[in-house]
Amino acid sequence: MSYMAPVQALIRVNENSQVGEARRTAARLAELSSLGETDCGKISIIATELANNLVRHTNGGELLIRCFRTTACEGVELLSVDRGPGMADVGRCMEDGFSTGGTAGTGLGAIRRLSTEFDIYSARPAGTVVLSRVLTPAPGIQVAPERLALPRYGIVRVPAPGETMCGDNWAIAEKDGRISMLIADGLGHGPLAAKAADEAVKVFDEDPFRDPGRLLDSVHGALRSTRGAAVAIMQADLRRRAIKYVGVGNIAGSLIGDGDSRGLFSHNGTVGLKMHKIQEFDYPWPEKTLLVMHSDGLQTRWDLAAYPGLPLRHPAVIAAVLYRDFSRIRDDLTVAVIR
Repeated sequence: MSYMAPVQALIRVNENSQVGEARRTAARLAELSSLGETDCGKISIIATELANNLVRHTNGGELLIRCFRTTACEGVELLSVDRGPGMADVGRCMEDGFSTGGTAGTGLGAIRRLSTEFDIYSARPAGTVVLSRVLTPAPGIQVAPERLALPRYGIVRVPAPGETMCGDNWAIAEKDGRISMLIADGLGHGPLAAKAADEAVKVFDEDPFRDPGRLLDSVHGALRSTRGAAVAIMQADLRRRAIKYVGVGNIAGSLIGDGDSRGLFSHNGTVGLKMHKIQEFDYPWPEKTLLVMHSDGLQTRWDLAAYPGLPLRHPAVIAAVLYRDFSRIRDDLTVAVIR
């Protein structure tokens, strides 16, 4: 089963009046999921606490909120992203009763308790990223929420400033120990770019585990009536720890291991307009190696080694840090991290 980029929202939080907007937006998205009334209430509390923290303890930041869905679970994901000042002692800040802002000091601790998944990364003076997911088993899955097989990937997707539609899109599929993923970056930005990227996702969704070269060729045919896109497709066999990768255009891919990194090759061209060559590449995917894919809305000069401890954090936190520090600002952006 595959899943395209879901309903999502980006809320900039710099003042108290925006806390309510964050809470209302999170509540609306929670209602679109299969979460029950109690879990929807948790989402509202988490959004409020995260937004309050951005106002009280940072120079302002963003809340990225999206509906979340996999073959095993669905719910809501919240990512709080700020650019400083960061925490000197994350562990102490997680303790109930500890506060640097004259409050009761229960915010982060409460968020962790209310979350199905929680993670945090902070560095001074760069800032902090907090991940909270409230999840429930997908329809037909009979398992307690605390025993869910949680996915180990994270994806951040945001439109260019001033745009309501994102010209990037993505889709991911999971089946029998395999993962298939597509990222498409429509030429330019706005509605026409979004149309091209969305069309690529539709083709992918029809048969995500088809041979990736043939799949990209089908995407090429479908995008002939659009302005075209950069597209990359990754298929991973988790049992063999191997990847097949094919790309045309400026979607970047990297395998990041312990003290080592390897780029994934894409050919020049624009899918739907002019492709010079479709060529699949095979790569080993060793244990404890991260796969990072992103559109050109993210700069290419990032280096996870510059962030002590970050490669060990949740992939969604890693993706959010890369977005925060290496966004090109004026373009759509998608960055995916898979462990």
